Amino acid sequence: MPEICPKCGLPKEICACDILDKEEVRKIKVYATKKRFRKLVTIIEGLDGERLEQTAKELKQKLACGGTVKDGVIILQGNHTQKMKAMLKAQNYPEESITVIYGLN
Repeated sequence: MPEICPKCGLPKEICACDILDKEEVRKIKVYATKKRFRKLVTIIEGLDGERLEQTAKELKQKLACGGTVKDGVIILQGNHTQKMKAMLKAQNYPEESITVIYGLN
């Protein structure tokens, strides 16, 4: 009798736990804060590594602003929290995983 996986309940030979973990929805957090010289920036956390650079490039082009990618976080110049949910949804990120915090942190 084959061994049963305790997590997914399938036999170990066809266990789907690894695939399900990779497809798990990550929470995307968007908020604005003040940085040096009291300049406003928009921070986007929780995006996956392979699409991070491309997403940052598209957001900077559409918003006509500068920005960077550091430590898995996108930092955009200016407060763009009002537009961010619709823009991330247009780039095929699931709407239920996007959390936008309005106001300054």
